[in-house]
Amino acid sequence: MDHHRTLEGLSLERSWLTVGVFDGLHRGHLELVRRLVSGAHAAGAPAVVLTFFPHPSVVLGRQADVAYLTLPDEKAALLGDLGVDRVITLPFTPELASQSAEAFMQAVTGSLGVQRLVIGYDFALGRNREGNTARLTELGQHFGYRTEVIPAFQVNGRVISSSGIRARLLAGQVAEAAEDLGRYYRVGGPVIHGDGRGRHINVPTANLAYPPEKLIPANGIYATWAWLDGQRIAGATNIGINPTFTPERTSTSLETHLLDFRGDLYGRELSLEFVARLRGEEKFASVEALLAQIQADIDRTREVLG
Repeated sequence: MDHHRTLEGLSLERSWLTVGVFDGLHRGHLELVRRLVSGAHAAGAPAVVLTFFPHPSVVLGRQADVAYLTLPDEKAALLGDLGVDRVITLPFTPELASQSAEAFMQAVTGSLGVQRLVIGYDFALGRNREGNTARLTELGQHFGYRTEVIPAFQVNGRVISSSGIRARLLAGQVAEAAEDLGRYYRVGGPVIHGDGRGRHINVPTANLAYPPEKLIPANGIYATWAWLDGQRIAGATNIGINPTFTPERTSTSLETHLLDFRGDLYGRELSLEFVARLRGEEKFASVEALLAQIQADIDRTREVLG
């Protein structure tokens, strides 16, 4: 899979294309991408995903900020795993937002040789979202591509959405979010030095320097799978301010205790998959009470992860 940040220099032929933000790549997105990949490869054509960063709602002023479910490189890697041949992440700017749907599709078809455009039922692009499914179908007659519209993906009558998944994660509902995503929610980054307190109480933790744009689940204790150099390790993970020791802290830390692991982690990349929330963050009256609860959390993590 090739990941591009511009259309410049691209000269594809007969590609199958989808366009969208696709934050999270949830099960609804996966349905569309699988249709794209299977159809493209059956036709001997490249499967291409064109997406944007930052989120259009931020650039257009509809939201002050967005906590992302997937950042560009993470999203591209997931798309590559699904069989997508090329991912294009275009910078979303006010200039791009002001383009007409016709001008945008002219540029896209010129670079990508689009044969088939596969889009979601509610998709629209271009100035004032003028490029809805009807308009894009009309433009296809001019630019030489066919449009295929994928209906909403529902589970028990409920349409899956990125905003719904964000709400679940912010409520600590990581198991429910995983159902909508089709995989465990993941946060990764390098291991950095923390307070060193865990080592002193014989429960060493790895502190993660997570990307500031990435959505972090609600404060609490979680059963997680940690990935280190391709190895999967069970972990009990804490998100919060450590109120027993540092109630004045305002920044959120993310630290995990890797079960049955010994080794130096500083500077190494660690990725966490959130399986289940065990409890909320608490302040304990003593270190002894905290240690007793930590041991209970570790035991419960072993049960949850099997």
